Amino acid sequence: MSQAVGQTASRLLTVEIVDVCREIFSGRCSRVVAPAVDGEVGVLPRHTPFLTRLRPGEIRLRTEAGEDQYFYLSGGYMEVQQWEVSILADQVLRSQEIDREAALAAKRNAERMLRENRIPGERDRAYLELLKALAQLRLLERLNARKRGRNRL
Repeated sequence: MSQAVGQTASRLLTVEIVDVCREIFSGRCSRVVAPAVDGEVGVLPRHTPFLTRLRPGEIRLRTEAGEDQYFYLSGGYMEVQQWEVSILADQVLRSQEIDREAALAAKRNAERMLRENRIPGERDRAYLELLKALAQLRLLERLNARKRGRNRL
């Protein structure tokens, strides 16, 4: 192994993504982009440490091999250290695991619940379900656009 390869490897983040059921990703990445509650957060090696809540949305990784990977996240927490990122979530799906028809049905159901329900707690739950469905659909749209060559990480 050349010294340059060793130096490149030492400049990568160690990334762990887990949900309540399984480990989704464990590996080295040059960057992580995640949906923090206050806006999208990009993390590079040597980032200032922080802890943040995550909202429903997409996680984007650039792996050690230069491959872009995309995940849907229902919400959770992200801890960032200089060389490590840990994401803990209720649910994470790899992009290929997202069911477009199920997401569309969830969106329609949530919109119906928002229209018909006047109970604040029920409306809050419906709104959260709507955000989750929209996040899944946006991720699928981004990937379709990327396949057509219109969008980048």
